[in-house]
Amino acid sequence: MKEFFEKAKYQDSPLRALTDFLSAEESNKNAKKYNEMRFVGHVLEIGFDQATLITSDPYKKAVGGIPRGSYLIMAPDSLEGLPPHFSLLRVADVAATPLSEGVKQTYFELHKKSMPELDIWTESELQWGALKATVLGMFYPNLEDPNKLAFSGDVNNVVSAHRYKVYAPNKELLDLIVNGIVRDENKFSLGKLRLTECALPFANQPQMEIETKVSTLDFRGFRTAMFGKTRLGKSNVVKLIAQGILETSKANSSVGQLIFDINGEYANDNPQDGNKSIRSAYSERCNVYALTPRDSTPSKPLRLNFYEQPHSCIEILASMLRQDGKTADYIKSFSSVQLPNIDEIGKLSFDEKTRAVRKVQIYWAILKMAGFDADEGRLKKLGLYAKNAKDFSPHFKDELRNTAYQAIQRCDPPEHPNNLDALVNELTVIARFKKDNPDDANLKTSSGKFLFDSDDNALLDFLVPKFAGSSGPIILRSYLVYHASNAGDFKKEILKALDAGRTVILDLGSATETTRRYFSDMLSQEVFKHQESKFVNNALGAHFVQLYFEEAHNIFPKDDKDITGVYTRFAKEGAKFHIGMVYSTQSPSTISRELLAQTENFFVGHLSSQVEAAALAKMQIAYEGLEADILKTRTPGYMRMLTFSHRFVIPMQANKFEAVVGRGE
Repeated sequence: MKEFFEKAKYQDSPLRALTDFLSAEESNKNAKKYNEMRFVGHVLEIGFDQATLITSDPYKKAVGGIPRGSYLIMAPDSLEGLPPHFSLLRVADVAATPLSEGVKQTYFELHKKSMPELDIWTESELQWGALKATVLGMFYPNLEDPNKLAFSGDVNNVVSAHRYKVYAPNKELLDLIVNGIVRDENKFSLGKLRLTECALPFANQPQMEIETKVSTLDFRGFRTAMFGKTRLGKSNVVKLIAQGILETSKANSSVGQLIFDINGEYANDNPQDGNKSIRSAYSERCNVYALTPRDSTPSKPLRLNFYEQPHSCIEILASMLRQDGKTADYIKSFSSVQLPNIDEIGKLSFDEKTRAVRKVQIYWAILKMAGFDADEGRLKKLGLYAKNAKDFSPHFKDELRNTAYQAIQRCDPPEHPNNLDALVNELTVIARFKKDNPDDANLKTSSGKFLFDSDDNALLDFLVPKFAGSSGPIILRSYLVYHASNAGDFKKEILKALDAGRTVILDLGSATETTRRYFSDMLSQEVFKHQESKFVNNALGAHFVQLYFEEAHNIFPKDDKDITGVYTRFAKEGAKFHIGMVYSTQSPSTISRELLAQTENFFVGHLSSQVEAAALAKMQIAYEGLEADILKTRTPGYMRMLTFSHRFVIPMQANKFEAVVGRGE
């Protein structure tokens, strides 16, 4: 009676699959239906982390083979009043048996004598072998709710090896192993279990089809890494995750997504490859911003305000000049200039601030001469001048202004500049005077130092080139398409769209690496500040923001020294502020250890370097022992997955992203 009630207690438990399985095994054994059994062998040696199993060829054939990386379950002969439970093993390699040397000697003798057949006794001896397996943990009923499943990464005890039996799980148990501990909410299928790259069935028994499911709760507010060589399916998995979030949040718009699309594959369809985009699949829920609009893709313009972000935009101009092969010396000098950050200028001393503002003003004059429109009212509000000041003056001394204007324009100097046109005129006069009179005393300070440093000189020489025939600022006109004097409003639009649960895609397919980094940095900082403000005001609620970064090694810091950067803050504080991120790159070693250590979800395809595979296993212990398989397999979409719900790595073949989707569970 006690046994009856004990069994009834777990009648609705997921582990009912185990008790039914073991009962079926016992029935098949008694009926001598050996070909229908899933028994694979006994335990030869056991420890808390490793086990050695003894098995035989008929057992392997009956279960369709036991490849490396496959899952086995180890159960005791008798539960002895304990709840149903089993230990999970993963096959690691073959192992030597106590008879291995004798078997080798027999093989040697047989081959030497070229015996065509084996007698039944010799064949029986030779078909036995052993396997090494890793103990991944234990499945058992939740102690607070017997109808729920629990998993531990260790086992509570080990007893003598002879008291265990090892089985290959059937379809129900395999589904329990792969999906049983995934959170039930917002669950969707990402692919199918695939234990080996080799698709040839063993003993004519195809691999069981098991859906590999994940929960979008494991991605919201978490960090997800995609590693593997290009063209092997990373972007496809990213699309599947974005799709899953769109599907499972459609009712309440609880997740806004921001995708930095450096190849244009999330915003635009690619008919040649048969690839659909996220935008075309969910056009009513996506906003696209593009630097270069495409006729087939509705989008809003993505523009920079080159005046208001001088420290980053001059780097973008320099990158474009280099990309276009502009190699004149004065252009190289201009491209090497580092301008101050406007936000930092106010913290400088008076003299330092005057010099810093003057650099920015020379840069502004170059933009104005090149034809870049400016909103002077906005520029006056940037805080470069004293309160209530309305001028654009570089504040040159009267002696220099008098001398320069008389020498260049044969007139007295006008009032100090109060608009950009006047600023251009003044700086042009000073630049021409400096070019003609480089040693004039007025170009030095009262202490005898030169008024202009090397960056100033590079800017002035670009404004007014020394040599006839040099283009000067006009050479920048081809980049006017990237500029708008009112740029910056798109940041507010994007934040508003994210708050509304929309997916925003930045099509950066035609941008330089510097431009991509600029937009990634700027919008990442805006998202972080926005979410932080909502946190402080207790307004986060159940809303999340998910960010997606392609080629992350070009964006994220290379080391751990930058502990205050926005990406490091995403890693450390993102969960608190409801910010999740998915980042893709080819090599784990290109990502800082700080970010890797904070990453919960991993999708790993083919890595071609032992160093990279070792770096992955060192950072994420769950991948230890899988390095050889990761190095060998190269099938597109074949990934080894580890999510926050999963406690061990799941090998799976990802689904192909399709525009027509099913609903999340």
